[in-house]
Amino acid sequence: MEERKEALRVENIVKVYSNGVMANKGINFSVRAGEIHALSGENGAGKSTLMKIIFGEEQPTSGDIYVNGVKTIITSPQLAISLGIGMVHQHFMLVPSLTVTENVILGVEPKKGFLINRKNAHKQVAEMAEKFNMQINPRARIQELTVGQKQKVEILKALFRGAKILILDEPTAVLTPQETTELFEELKRLKNNGYTIIFISHKLNEVKELCDRISIIRQGRSMGLYGMKEVTEQDISNLMVGRDVILNIEKNPPKLGAPTIHVKDLCITGESGKTYVNKLSFLLREGEILGIAGVEGNGQSELAEALTGLRKYDSGCVELCGKEISGLNIGEIRKLSVSHIPEDRMTTGVAPALSITENALSDKISSKQFSKHGIIGKRRIKQYGLDMAREYQVLCKNPDVRIDSLSGGNIQKAVLARELSSDPKIIIANQPTRGVDVGATEFIRKRLIKMRDNKKSVLLISSDLNEVLGLSDSIMVMHEGQIVAYFPDAGKISEVELGKYMLGIEKQSDEEIKEVCHGQ
Repeated sequence: MEERKEALRVENIVKVYSNGVMANKGINFSVRAGEIHALSGENGAGKSTLMKIIFGEEQPTSGDIYVNGVKTIITSPQLAISLGIGMVHQHFMLVPSLTVTENVILGVEPKKGFLINRKNAHKQVAEMAEKFNMQINPRARIQELTVGQKQKVEILKALFRGAKILILDEPTAVLTPQETTELFEELKRLKNNGYTIIFISHKLNEVKELCDRISIIRQGRSMGLYGMKEVTEQDISNLMVGRDVILNIEKNPPKLGAPTIHVKDLCITGESGKTYVNKLSFLLREGEILGIAGVEGNGQSELAEALTGLRKYDSGCVELCGKEISGLNIGEIRKLSVSHIPEDRMTTGVAPALSITENALSDKISSKQFSKHGIIGKRRIKQYGLDMAREYQVLCKNPDVRIDSLSGGNIQKAVLARELSSDPKIIIANQPTRGVDVGATEFIRKRLIKMRDNKKSVLLISSDLNEVLGLSDSIMVMHEGQIVAYFPDAGKISEVELGKYMLGIEKQSDEEIKEVCHGQ
């Protein structure tokens, strides 16, 4: 069998930032035409920097890039696109009020004289969607689409611009198993049509299932190129992290105590009148991890915001540690021994311009531990920062560096340090390991299990079904703001079954769902 041509190669790529951080340390990386090639590594390993260099968003300090065997300097994304390189970012770049077609053609509109040829544009987009079996209505508005459909639009956008090499950054992070299966079929169809795909993912089971080969990066260096038959998931993890990683979540049976969260008939509506949460009721007890599964946008985020004081609710009752929280502000709710690991660590999780230490003690600065008669003890604060960085394995030069200089996994561990070090009774954990590498994921999951074993209550919201199934003691599924299923034993449900409830294909009876309130 003839070996396929090389579509892309980078040689000895070095990237040093102005602050002295070396993100890429002589990376070599190559992709064959017509293959699906995985790129894996921990957060901060240099994957994103390398992809930004290939896509022209950043320039290398040194090193060479070859596209289809031709040495090229890629100075901008526009030049990358002209060379046939497209990128689908993890956070979609779509205009919600425009249609699928309008988003796909934006900036490259087919013209009829001076006007956009809308009829021709719709026809082209429809034909392209049909060719790759992407079932999507070109006339639908983006705001009407599911997450999986929006991703199809992003892929169509890149293909419409002539991409032959497609970079996908964590493409399955927010998809259900059914949507992931659909995506994989589409990617395989693209591959069979001669397209080249670079697939960046932390989900090693998906990498093994989909990809032909894998390149692994650790701490800015290439750790090798492997055929998928040469390596196991455990091998990949070890190469990424440099040590043995426990992939399976190990935990003892729960020892349940008294209720800590009691939600009854909770209703939340938005300013536009949209109902986010509709008469939701459940209990969470000491020593329990209750997982919430659901396609994003079905009320999970609004529920977390209501429980932590970030959003007012319209009606119903929410009791945390026996106290009704209606009318309480964020600070008053935190004093009830509630901690919150937020969904978006950069927007609501940290103050980006402050140091690791300042972020870690932002909720404790006025406590007697650090302040005496209004005087702040600088030595104690410095030691606290060192202790937190050590205990929570935050990799940094020192805890006085700005927190936004860290990788995603280390920022998340710093958030964990602040939220768990206060010994809370309740932890609201919203997407605690999103965009986090296997090493940091293992650490975070172990910490949450440790809290649960110490009789704390954990409400876990996650789009990673492996995480929901592995960490949770019990699971409730949300669809369109309501509970559509409850499983008192998380070990007795599969990903595929869970996906059916998440998509609204199936729904339990009212009696089964009432179990989440333990008969109330």
